[in-house]
Amino acid sequence: LLDTQNSQKNHHFLDVQRQFGLDGRGGYRRQMERSMERAVASGHLAPVDFYLKKADMMESLASGVDDGSSRTQGVIRALRDYYQTECRDSVHVWLAVDTDHYSSSAGDKGWGCGYRNFQMLLSSLHRIDAYSSTIPSIPRVQRMIEEAWKEGLDPQGASHFSKRLQRTQAWIGGTEIYVLLTSLGISARIIDFHQPTGSKNTHPHLFDWVKQYFCQSSKSSSLSPRLILTHLPPLYLQHQGHSRTVVGLEQRKNGSLCLLLLDPGSSSSDTRKLLSRETCLTAVQFVRKFPRNLKHKQYQLIAVQGVLSPEEKQIRIFNSRTLSAERTP
Repeated sequence: LLDTQNSQKNHHFLDVQRQFGLDGRGGYRRQMERSMERAVASGHLAPVDFYLKKADMMESLASGVDDGSSRTQGVIRALRDYYQTECRDSVHVWLAVDTDHYSSSAGDKGWGCGYRNFQMLLSSLHRIDAYSSTIPSIPRVQRMIEEAWKEGLDPQGASHFSKRLQRTQAWIGGTEIYVLLTSLGISARIIDFHQPTGSKNTHPHLFDWVKQYFCQSSKSSSLSPRLILTHLPPLYLQHQGHSRTVVGLEQRKNGSLCLLLLDPGSSSSDTRKLLSRETCLTAVQFVRKFPRNLKHKQYQLIAVQGVLSPEEKQIRIFNSRTLSAERTP
């Protein structure tokens, strides 16, 4: 009986390791290589192109800079144009500062959403001078988190990952995004929506919180009475198993609210449909999410607030020994 129990525990442990990408399958580079090898074997990629693509990948990984192959620019501008000419049943629309979309690629498919949303957030911070550097590759982001742990940030989280993310397919969540931002000297908040606040497991309180966030901007510019372009970065939205980026909010004539979400699970080709007038009307439906579309039990938001002074950063590092979120309601 004891052997059976131990065997069950071992199987459960291995299942958990597989679920969180900590089972030794290798990280971004190995997954990308395997994907290209399968493409060669199936005849979809010529051997010479395999070596060219691998050389490009190795160059990108060595530099630590994302190669931009999964990036789509101009998404916020496309949403602005859409709301200026379409969707007349909305009375107010708030949009975040310009944000690039980053989709999951062959190297991080199935586990890279947290990293891709972090890249989206950084792309917006470039526009408001809070962070003026290149967009790091996923392996570089993993190294940045490890370096943040060495600074003393979130020791409990570091222990959960055995202080190692590089060369793994480990998922990251809102806590790791907070750790990254703090390490970069950027002030952020973690807000937990730990239970539904509406009927049928919906979260109207989350939608109200997002509205208050976008309404706070003192540097907004109105292109029309209903379209407000804020200078605020987007919000990182986490739920069990996935994360997305909130780039805006729509309020309809009946008072209902609708989040505008960029999903790293959406391919670059699908996201680029937002940029064309012919395909935007259909594509924007995948961006708009109503309360009925967000019915997970719990959600978490990460909101950027500004820049930390060196003293404030040290206080955040000290307080992260027992890192806790703001619970609401």
